[in-house]
Amino acid sequence: MNALLLARQLSYGNPRRPRLDRVDLQLAAGDRLALLGVNGAGKSTLLQLLAGVLAPTRGELSILDQRLDRSGPNLRRHLGFLPQRVAAYPELTVAENLIWAGRLRGLGGAALGPAIERVLEDLQLGDLSQRQAGRLSTGMLQRLGLAQAVLHEPKILILDEPTAGLDPLQTEQVRELLRGLATTHSMILATHLLDDVQHLCNRVILLDAGKKIAEHPVTPDSDLLAHFYQQSSVHGAMDNQ
Repeated sequence: MNALLLARQLSYGNPRRPRLDRVDLQLAAGDRLALLGVNGAGKSTLLQLLAGVLAPTRGELSILDQRLDRSGPNLRRHLGFLPQRVAAYPELTVAENLIWAGRLRGLGGAALGPAIERVLEDLQLGDLSQRQAGRLSTGMLQRLGLAQAVLHEPKILILDEPTAGLDPLQTEQVRELLRGLATTHSMILATHLLDDVQHLCNRVILLDAGKKIAEHPVTPDSDLLAHFYQQSSVHGAMDNQ
């Protein structure tokens, strides 16, 4: 596999009780990779390491065959990150938040306006461009977060619980948007929802207590719940020996 992103033995936290423990991961062009696990499994920590928000206490992370810790800012332009809580100023409008996000990502001058127009259309936010972010519904705020993440046209999208807290209609709308984004971006998303994995992803990594316990392809007949319980039971038994 020609990896866009490659993580080797990523660890984070106290070596005796790490929040993440020696995780290996690869992402190829066109991949839609899910990180599946219960709350506290290490999903968000791993995503923050992959996005460059946290620095690993051990291990290496490469993007396009370049080490992130050696080429930081130049490589981060290839990453778009949607955290669990959308980073938007509630008193600013949707358009103003996108201007702010674009400038943070190095967009300016003649490039910024067309980029904002593109994501407003792609994320179906055009009618809300002058609404304050603090007055958006949860679903629309999530769309704003996605717009910020793709504004600079990154190669890789890193999404932390992209459907968490949404009602069923909003969930399906966001999933549909993500399916569209997956045609032009490779994705890594963290979730504890099996439906997210089944509807959005072609591969899944199972995490438990900060460790990678299994990796599987996702197919229409995948029994992810059985895989998860089986691997969690085996892993738990090994830890107790």
